[in-house]
Amino acid sequence: MKRHERSLARRCALQVLYQSELLDKPADIVVEEGLVPEDAGMGDYARMLIFGVASHSAELDRTISMCSRNWAIDRMPVVDRCLLRLAVFELKYVEDVPVSVSINEAVELAKEFGGEDDSHRFVNGVLGRLARKLDGEDQQDCEEEAKGEEQSDSAAQQEAPASFAEEEAAVEGFKDARDQASTEDAVSAEDCSEPNATLQTDSADPSTAAE
Repeated sequence: MKRHERSLARRCALQVLYQSELLDKPADIVVEEGLVPEDAGMGDYARMLIFGVASHSAELDRTISMCSRNWAIDRMPVVDRCLLRLAVFELKYVEDVPVSVSINEAVELAKEFGGEDDSHRFVNGVLGRLARKLDGEDQQDCEEEAKGEEQSDSAAQQEAPASFAEEEAAVEGFKDARDQASTEDAVSAEDCSEPNATLQTDSADPSTAAE
């Protein structure tokens, strides 16, 4: 999808979210009941954004509250609140859109539709703090993953000598068993050869036979 098409989809989603606030109905219900502004131009991406915001509304509001520096979400202008929900959802759940694009698009919408003259600065500040927070979490996840790999490698190295020692012990045990079996076979062979030697000695001595 071209960037211009997604820009239009965000504009449409913002209109529907604003409509849901005015009607006091969830955004997905507004769409399902056909209460969408005629000029909204509903498309697949806009629908995904709308239903995503509706299904994660409580989480999105908590995130906005944490990043808005003591600005209660219910005291924000309606347009700003709807726009932040839309942008935060895209930042957290739409992986193929760069963070900078999501923030820039939200700032432009705030300039055009924002409830206050400084709405675009407010929106930019909230989303910027969220972006830094998400980037910090990604770095922490990477560090924890790397640490886990190091611990696994260390554990494998500690187990390796023990396995090698066990293998050597098994080989030595096999050698001992083989040597013992060879010794027993040699003794058995000697036991079997003694009667034959006696018989040969007896038959070789005529005088003994005569006696």
